[in-house]
Amino acid sequence: MDQAPAFQIETTPSGDIARLRGAWTLPGFARLQPALDGHRQIATVRRIDLGDIERLDSAGALLVARVLKRNGLDLDALEKASDEQRALIAATRATLDQQVAHARPKHWTDLFERAGHATAVLVDQVRRMLGFIGLVAVRFPSVMVQPARWRLTSIVSHVEQTGVDALPIVALLSFMVGAVITFLGATVLQEFGASVFAVELVSFSFLREFGVLLTAILLAGRTASAFTAQIGAMKAREEIDALRTLGMDPVDILVLPRLLALLVVLPLLTCVAMAAGIIGGLVICATSLDISSAMFLARLQDTFEFRHFLVGVIKAPVFALVIGIVGCLQGFEVGGSAESVGRHTTTSVVQAIFLVIMLDAVFALVFQTLGI
Repeated sequence: MDQAPAFQIETTPSGDIARLRGAWTLPGFARLQPALDGHRQIATVRRIDLGDIERLDSAGALLVARVLKRNGLDLDALEKASDEQRALIAATRATLDQQVAHARPKHWTDLFERAGHATAVLVDQVRRMLGFIGLVAVRFPSVMVQPARWRLTSIVSHVEQTGVDALPIVALLSFMVGAVITFLGATVLQEFGASVFAVELVSFSFLREFGVLLTAILLAGRTASAFTAQIGAMKAREEIDALRTLGMDPVDILVLPRLLALLVVLPLLTCVAMAAGIIGGLVICATSLDISSAMFLARLQDTFEFRHFLVGVIKAPVFALVIGIVGCLQGFEVGGSAESVGRHTTTSVVQAIFLVIMLDAVFALVFQTLGI
């Protein structure tokens, strides 16, 4: 049976020393804590002797770590402590220091600390993304010139997952947005007797912007997260390490088929979104406005410019590469836990949507400057 936990403080020429004995475990925590806190000499202790301790668990280590921290002592103040005891107390002391750091009062200088940390994280993410883009750019041409290395089964599977399965939601959302844009635009234009120009409004907006942007945002939320979760689960199960052990390149097997599938799918879905948005505008014009379907189609034919369609389609491959690279990169950065998979999946969606919208704004400025 374990001896009851106790301690004794002795005065020596080199300073007071606390000699611990018995089992410093959880059952004795409730009695030891007030005894330590209330002892009049505890603040003068310079060394702690653990030679007579029979057992020490995390609760006992917490009491010892509190004494060390309160008196400004380090682990060198421990005497006759085994390696296991010293390691346990060190880990407990580190946890205490971390809790105190998180619980300290907020100060205005913390703003600069957080800004600096955020900047460092952003720079590191940009560096890793550029490195991954470079790696893909090196591997992509070497695979494309060797048809024997194309993984057609994987490409077709990803085309089905990212394209065919996403077709209904892309078409439905674009139809509804097209209907809303037409209705709101016609409501404003009616005040000037120009409701017929709602046809140009919906066609221009969907051909240049909304068709590709809505599709890219949907795929950023749907496909980028799926890529991260799939590759992240493989990373957590050490399947990617197994591929490298077998002499296979994970980029060739996991990244390139997904990128090729997106490069095929996103332009096609963009065309579907354009058509669905314009059809949504046609339905609203035919049912709620004094514009018949024949009149809508005739005006659409008269005002249609191929350059608007070209502007929208040109953006699609760029957005596809961004979505695929972000989703795959975050998947490779997943750690060994389910929590890491969820965190990086969320990060991939946020980054993909942010980059898509930012690039769309850049495209708009460039095309406006060029007069396209």
